[in-house]
Amino acid sequence: MGRKVIENNDFCSMVHAMNIIGSKWKPILLYLCANGSIRFGKLLFFLPDISKKVLTDQLRELEEDGLLIRKKFPEIPPRVEYSLSEKGKSFLPVLKHLSDWTIQNYPDIAFKKCQIILENEN
Repeated sequence: MGRKVIENNDFCSMVHAMNIIGSKWKPILLYLCANGSIRFGKLLFFLPDISKKVLTDQLRELEEDGLLIRKKFPEIPPRVEYSLSEKGKSFLPVLKHLSDWTIQNYPDIAFKKCQIILENEN
């Protein structure tokens, strides 16, 4: 089954963005890669509700769109790590704004602080 996309005949930038990152898992996967390289198994550990197939598909799409870098190590058993590309790193402020918006607009929920590391933060 291929990627599900919204028709974008008018070349709307918002529709294009949502076609790239608008799934249930992609923003979370980018967030999990924010602190450096992470292995496939660790992603499964942090996302126990995702199937291996869906995780693989989502990672491949993020790699195809230039947001993730996949590094395969010539070892047995095979080891693969994922990290953010420069384009992926440039998306971190968007994730931070989403987190800040949620905290601001849902004050009745006691959120834990997200640990997104941004280059311009201390």
